[in-house]
Amino acid sequence: MPLSSPLPFDLLSKKLSGKIFFDLSPEHQTQLLAYSTDASVYQEKPVAVALPKNNKDLILLVEFANQHQLTLIPRAAGTSLAGQVVGNGIVVDISKYFLEIIELNVAEKWIKVQPGVIRDDLNFYLKPFGLMFGPETSTANRAMIGGMIGNNSCGLHSIVWGAVRDHLSEVKAILSDGSEVLISNDNLETENSFYQQIKTGLNSLLTDVNHQNLIHQNFPNKKVTRRNTGYALDALLGMQPYHPQGKTNNLCELIAGSEGTLCLITEAKLNLIDLPPQEIALVCIHTNSIDEALKANIIALQHQPYASELVDKFICDFTINHPEYHKNRFFIVDDPAAILMVEFMGHTANEVALKANHLITELKLLNLGFAYPVLKNGDTKYAWDIRKAGLGLLRNLRGDIQPVNLIEDCAVSPNDLPDYIKDLEALLAFYEVKASYYAHAGAGELHVEPMINLKSEEGLVKFRSILNDTAKLVKKYGGSLSGEHGDGRLRGEFIESMVGSETYDLFKKVKAIFDPNQVFNAGKITNTPPMDTHLRVKPNQNIKLINTTLDFSESGGILALAEKCSGSGDCRKSAISGGVMCPSYMATRLEKDTTRARANVLRQYLSLPANEASFNHPEIKEVMDMCLSCKGCKTECPSGVDVAKMKAEFLQNYYDENGSSFRAKLIGNFRGQMKLASIAPFIYNAIFQNITLRRVLNSLIGFHPDRTLPKLANQTLRTWFKKHQKPQASSKKVYLFCDEFTNYNDVEIGKKSILLLEKLGYEVIIPNHLESGRTYLSKGFVKKALVIANQNIALLKDKITENSPLIGVEPSAILTFRDEYIDLANPQLKADAIRLSKNCFTVEEFIAKEIEKGNIKSDSFHQEAKNIKIHGHCYQKALSSQKYLETILSLPKNYRTELIASGCCGMAGSFGYEKEHYEISQQIGELVLFPEVRNAAKETIIAASGTSCRHQIKDGTNKTALHPVEILWDALVN
Repeated sequence: MPLSSPLPFDLLSKKLSGKIFFDLSPEHQTQLLAYSTDASVYQEKPVAVALPKNNKDLILLVEFANQHQLTLIPRAAGTSLAGQVVGNGIVVDISKYFLEIIELNVAEKWIKVQPGVIRDDLNFYLKPFGLMFGPETSTANRAMIGGMIGNNSCGLHSIVWGAVRDHLSEVKAILSDGSEVLISNDNLETENSFYQQIKTGLNSLLTDVNHQNLIHQNFPNKKVTRRNTGYALDALLGMQPYHPQGKTNNLCELIAGSEGTLCLITEAKLNLIDLPPQEIALVCIHTNSIDEALKANIIALQHQPYASELVDKFICDFTINHPEYHKNRFFIVDDPAAILMVEFMGHTANEVALKANHLITELKLLNLGFAYPVLKNGDTKYAWDIRKAGLGLLRNLRGDIQPVNLIEDCAVSPNDLPDYIKDLEALLAFYEVKASYYAHAGAGELHVEPMINLKSEEGLVKFRSILNDTAKLVKKYGGSLSGEHGDGRLRGEFIESMVGSETYDLFKKVKAIFDPNQVFNAGKITNTPPMDTHLRVKPNQNIKLINTTLDFSESGGILALAEKCSGSGDCRKSAISGGVMCPSYMATRLEKDTTRARANVLRQYLSLPANEASFNHPEIKEVMDMCLSCKGCKTECPSGVDVAKMKAEFLQNYYDENGSSFRAKLIGNFRGQMKLASIAPFIYNAIFQNITLRRVLNSLIGFHPDRTLPKLANQTLRTWFKKHQKPQASSKKVYLFCDEFTNYNDVEIGKKSILLLEKLGYEVIIPNHLESGRTYLSKGFVKKALVIANQNIALLKDKITENSPLIGVEPSAILTFRDEYIDLANPQLKADAIRLSKNCFTVEEFIAKEIEKGNIKSDSFHQEAKNIKIHGHCYQKALSSQKYLETILSLPKNYRTELIASGCCGMAGSFGYEKEHYEISQQIGELVLFPEVRNAAKETIIAASGTSCRHQIKDGTNKTALHPVEILWDALVN
């Protein structure tokens, strides 16, 4: 395989225990493209990407970088907003293997961890011990300790819990000469000569009185708690021997916030705090202006809250009709310009209520705010989720004018914040630029996101000019250009103007003392490239018109949908944090298997000049391969980056150029195969229930030999229904969508659905319709699905109404009406498709709504006690709600339900059958679902709506899961 560089990466690869990607193969190039971006505006393809497995690998990488004048770019979750982990070097991703929690000392309240441990996962581990790690970024469910150290992360509650620097007591690290060292709070001699040289060099720099004066004079005002401009030399001066009354010297305070430019961290010792009090009151102060909210913030801080955070109208408005966040806005009154969220914690409800009331009383006296709803305990999560999703929600802005990370990290004293923001608003008005203002008012740092079109020359000029002018404004208020997001390659260019050239020279000396050969993350903090180079978008590039089968007009086109990915990494949650997005990443912990990587790789190819192919690239196929089309990203991604939709469109275009496989065609035409097999179902079942024959045939098809196939019923549901003795006509009429899975395989479930509804007083009709088209969509045969969708819309549009809805047993089939059918409908049927989608329900949704109306009551069911564990189908989680399952299964008076906190089951239609995906499918099942099912008591009923889910549970645990309608049917009073 030819190399993309003459560097001997192949030799290095043989020495590493982990992996390194560097060559021109689609797999390797996909990895390089996936790591070309982070959560910033930057894009630069790395020379290579390494996934080191251990310290020995890291040392080998340092030696290689020294030998070949390369730089190593340490990367954890890749949520950096200033381009810290983007560059032309070797990306060193510690997020796959450096995941160990090494040691916990409960009595002394500290823990040792590797840098790939996720902050929220760490606190999940610590919770039973009554302890936690305090710093809490909005990305805490995917942010890793290594990255948090690099940026000196602060977060939501920093006014009480502090920053990482306040909790980092020691690190084990690899220095730029490849030696390993322990950095801690001692001044003892060390056997490591290079580390001793570093300490001597720093001491020489800091004992110089002129240098001390420069630091005291030019660093931010001490009232600014978020101070991350440059290197933390002011923190070192506050310690012994430079400050006699200071704490013991600890270079960890310098390492925190150094953005991976000084060493590679292999282990960190963190100080812990007690869990906070359990009673919470969140005062949501609604104001008519940002200025009013910031003045209220000054008052709020006098009441000693745990947090004081701002959300502006931009963000609030993007929650309206958002599939995930609309439900969170229940507390918003009228149309506020801003909401200041002030949180109090205490040991009793009365204590926090008193604090909240005192604040509200004072605000009313000062005429600050017009509404003050108070959320308590669990309800506070909904407001905080809106706040944390701010950056992602802003990416829902239509068009090329988009919010940009630029001046979002500037911090001043909270008392100066109203005046600073007033000046900043005037500055932005001069440039005719709108902005969103949100986040850490209590710490004096608002994330200000200007709306700029970086695709235009004018926008690019504004991009540089606004940062330049804001830096002067921040300096005027004695603030810090970087508060918690870091300097990176975005603000590094302006550090010199902030602190003066002599102080900036001290930063360059620090870098030279630690890293004379620029081995670690060169071009970040010091000697950065111009801030307006290597951007994701190129000004005035003529992007070709991309024709698609699915309708992407709501997003502004398929490229615009891909561009909505902010890189915030919400798709990198672990199974501990939960959710559906993204199941393959949860199993593999590989960046290429994230929603972010898929969107970014697709975006990079769709952005190619007009004379180059859009979709016909094996690299896109490679990155899309592990997408399970679970639809989790459609709702869980704050920006709504629907990769399942983009994958289907890509596959159709790829097939058009390259043809499709026999297996893909076979799966797509599932209904045709089942129709043929149903002529003699006993032959089909005999073949696939014979282990030897099944394994042979599976291998021929391309399925994994160990995967069983669903049985075929002796007669189809439609055949049974034609012979079925129907009750008398009822005014309560429903149409049942007889999908291809229920018609051929899950016939008994279909029968019980019909019989259950009839028993409850409903007339059930199976209308004339085609298959759902789901199997075609899942394999990317969008053109075939389009024909089916439009015929079904035409067949059903005049029958389905609010009073005679269409209900379905298989979630993936019926919810296609709510999702893809709208994007597949011909223009003349679009309005009908939208109307139809509003009257199509899963059987669980329908029954739950009828329960709410009082049409179905618990006295129809027996009172025997049963326990039920529920696994929801991915589409129910993404496009509906699992609450409907809980509602209907709680209808029998003594049924107790529990939702399994699982994401995708791992089967995902045909994904889990395919030989190359089988192992990953099982790994996904083992994350949460399989252990929960195995550990359930023998008498506990397992409920699962999806046919694939039930099959996966059967294969993975040897237990049988029931469809909810089966459970209700069995519970009916005869």
